[in-house]
Amino acid sequence: MRQAIWAMIGAAALAGCVAPDGAPVLVPGGGVPAAQTRPAPLADNAGFAAVVSRVEPLAESYCRSMTRGGNCDFRIVIDDRPGQPPNAFQTLDSAGRPVLGFTKALIADARNADELAFVMGHEAAHHIAGHIPQQQQNAMAGALLAGVIAAAAGASPQDMDAVQQMGATMAVRSYSKEFELEADALGAEIAWRAGFDPMRGAAFFDRLPDPGDQFLGSHPANSQRKAIVARTVARLQSGG
Repeated sequence: MRQAIWAMIGAAALAGCVAPDGAPVLVPGGGVPAAQTRPAPLADNAGFAAVVSRVEPLAESYCRSMTRGGNCDFRIVIDDRPGQPPNAFQTLDSAGRPVLGFTKALIADARNADELAFVMGHEAAHHIAGHIPQQQQNAMAGALLAGVIAAAAGASPQDMDAVQQMGATMAVRSYSKEFELEADALGAEIAWRAGFDPMRGAAFFDRLPDPGDQFLGSHPANSQRKAIVARTVARLQSGG
């Protein structure tokens, strides 16, 4: 029983920001040859480092002002393992330091610095908002509740593990859309204050498979995400 619970908690801690139901974060759109649809990619590490130099200090400043005693020393890394799809994630290292990871494929797929800045702000926002510990708590609560219900129904020990895993998964996913929208809003604000254009950055949603409004889907519809970025930018431009 406990093994199933802790397995789900571990998965929640490492999930960070993943693509909609397993799809990559950035993908070429429409099946049209990339050379016909995309400008020169922002593929060099120097360009990525320039974005880091502007976004990281803002993210750490937001983190210090919005958390109490949290670790705000972001470590931003490039995942250079061969064959990794375009993706970005947020996790914690063994000392609790926040790690923002970007695959080389994502950096190569970015069409401009604004996209990298928005994704970086989004991942930092997951840490600032405390989404990993909230996912852990939700997974624990979901697994325990499912276990109680299954035990009352006379489930076998073998079935109990499966039921608890299902309960943890449903509990995590029930809040995942809310977390993504919260990270979109705060990430847009961080990118904007770092001197980037979040609306231009959020254009990468146009290249994502749209998850729509799936029941217990991990990500909200792309239109919702672009709308919350637009609202955030409008608020900032009006002095809010």
